[in-house]
Amino acid sequence: MKIYKFLFKVLLFSALSTSAFAQNKDNKKQPEPTGVSNMAYKWSEIAITATANDTDRFKPRPTVTSRFLGLTFVAIFDAWSRYDEKAIPVYLKDAERRPQKEQTLRNKEIAISYAAYNTLCEYFFSDKEIFKAYMIELGLDPNDKSLDPKTPAGIGNLAAKSVIEARKHDGSNQYGEEDGSNGTPYFNYVNYKPVNTADEMVDVNHWQPKYFSDGKGGKFAPGCMTPFWGKVKPVGLKTGDQFRAMPPPSLDSEQLKNEVKELIDLQHNLTNEQKALVEFMRDGPKSVQQAGHWLKFAQDVSRRDKHTLDQDVKMFFYNQVTAMDCFIACWDTKMFYDFARPYALVHYYFKDKTINAWGGPGYGNIDMKGQDWRPYSPDIFLCPAFPGYVSGHSTISGGCGEALKLWTGNDNFGESATVNAPGSMTEPDNVGKPVVLKFPTFTETANMAGISRVMGGYHIQADNVEGLKLGRNVAHEVWKFYNFHIGNKTIDKITSIE
Repeated sequence: MKIYKFLFKVLLFSALSTSAFAQNKDNKKQPEPTGVSNMAYKWSEIAITATANDTDRFKPRPTVTSRFLGLTFVAIFDAWSRYDEKAIPVYLKDAERRPQKEQTLRNKEIAISYAAYNTLCEYFFSDKEIFKAYMIELGLDPNDKSLDPKTPAGIGNLAAKSVIEARKHDGSNQYGEEDGSNGTPYFNYVNYKPVNTADEMVDVNHWQPKYFSDGKGGKFAPGCMTPFWGKVKPVGLKTGDQFRAMPPPSLDSEQLKNEVKELIDLQHNLTNEQKALVEFMRDGPKSVQQAGHWLKFAQDVSRRDKHTLDQDVKMFFYNQVTAMDCFIACWDTKMFYDFARPYALVHYYFKDKTINAWGGPGYGNIDMKGQDWRPYSPDIFLCPAFPGYVSGHSTISGGCGEALKLWTGNDNFGESATVNAPGSMTEPDNVGKPVVLKFPTFTETANMAGISRVMGGYHIQADNVEGLKLGRNVAHEVWKFYNFHIGNKTIDKITSIE
């Protein structure tokens, strides 16, 4: 049923642009499709759906899906670059730039379609039938495996092949092949072991696994997700530790004590609007994770500004390389410091002290001992299963928000989102009235994503503030990389954010 619904959506998009390959037999140029009708946008929609399906099948794995999305749009960019006057591909080496007379919209659409199709099939392999059906809908043969560098299909296939081969052994352990692995994809080949167990707190400075409900009356404590991700080779950064954050505040510092108290107060006093923000940024069922979330924001820009294929190929490329590299940089900092989450810090500072806080689904705000405090989350997902410093939401949002600001040339966003039932993902018996969240600028949207994690009790302010800064540093570095690859060699040098 999911596939049929998706195909209906695809058919709807296709109806908006019956001239998907927009030149007729008489070579009379048709109006170029823009926004939702351009082919790059359409493939971004399919990538979004694939990411949501991946979450349903494999549970949230934002690091992994960010790499899938990033590399998909690198392949699309590389294929497109052979039909652009100046662009330089990232991984594609075996295809020359095509003559100007071949740099047509039709050829670009065919090339990027084959690049997207093959890359998505490699990374989101569970949805191959969806991708195949879409290629057929476009009138393209999904079984065409030509590697002829003089044809758009061959260039698209080569672009995907080049990306896939270049990114094997990149540290992600996608194929279970890294030294120290056991053949299982994404196995913890660095042998990370938390200092603390779910049952014993040895050192409050370090991350501790927590028990989740399995939804069936039992419980389990998930291990640290992809603890090796900081070792993944970035695309636009030099290394994952290039902008590693400063150390987190020390346990005996007034800063940390104050930030933990601030977090308790924020979570205790959540308004209906704040609950909506916490849940919207948390993303919930059918989640597309942070990289996908910011791809959707980029789609908003495409619709708003009526982007052409060329514009969306470039914007999605920059946006998703930034997201992918932000995750790598974020995990480098997370695993280097292995710092505690508020769950443990509140218990440490307020043990045996009475506080008034949210008591969990069905309880609302109650008096409790500090060691009974918990984040604003359902029992089946109490808090993310990896160290807290720095916040992933803040890093990726800071980076992608800055990337959209740099790409568009201004900070104006002007979008909004309606949350129909605030609290429904966390406390379904205490659902609030619909809320419209407004996102006036890219910067403010990123800041809202970051503070939502403090409001929910997942992060202290240091996690948020340093995460936003880290992400913005990544965006500026990737901006230089992006400008090189679009052939803009005159860009001024951009330094990191102090």
